[in-house]
Amino acid sequence: MDRDGALRMKKTLNEHMAMFYRMEIVEDKDEGGYVVSFPDLPGCLTCGETVESAVANAMDAKKVWLEAALEDGIEMQEPDSMEDYSGQFKLRTSRSLHRSLAEHSKGENEG
Repeated sequence: MDRDGALRMKKTLNEHMAMFYRMEIVEDKDEGGYVVSFPDLPGCLTCGETVESAVANAMDAKKVWLEAALEDGIEMQEPDSMEDYSGQFKLRTSRSLHRSLAEHSKGENEG
């Protein structure tokens, strides 16, 4: 195991609970309610009839998942940090579309 892996294994349950693991909430149109998962915690998912209940259930599921992972010695990834993302990305497009968008944007900024 590498040094970073060893450091991750030494974190406590409370330290992992305090980390911001990205939560995905999806409406279940077939069954009703909402399904919540944590992409960085494989298999950690739950549901609820309302968004609020689904999120509350998700916090319980996260705790149980982390407890089991720590108990079983499963290596856990650190959650993605928002500092890793600038909020910018490049998009390639045709020159004519670029010109059209730039002219449209200029018109909005003048008004």
